[in-house]
Amino acid sequence: QVQLVESGAGLVQAGGSLQLSCVTSRSIFNSNTMAWYRQAPGKERERVAQITGGGFTYYADSVKGRFTISKDNAKNTVYLQMSSLRPEDSAIYYCNTGPRAFTSWGQGTQVTVAS
Repeated sequence: QVQLVESGAGLVQAGGSLQLSCVTSRSIFNSNTMAWYRQAPGKERERVAQITGGGFTYYADSVKGRFTISKDNAKNTVYLQMSSLRPEDSAIYYCNTGPRAFTSWGQGTQVTVAS
């Protein structure tokens, strides 16, 4: 049972940009705040951004000013626009509910930033 499908994996040069997408079900999308998480090798999974149904956003300090979370209600889709990317942003990115992840994790999408 796939509840969350992330896409947008890519290799980008430092300073570049990339957009990730997450498609979920209408029931999950309409009932929850949605968030993006990431996990790098040897690191704990961290919440980097989230957006409520009303459009209120949260960003981790590490990405604030560089990442933008948005959503398309008609498509049950959450986006993460990333700019000014740094090598330390390299990780597998996942979407889920926020601020707590209630849904089983999807496959994630790999973001690699080359220095």
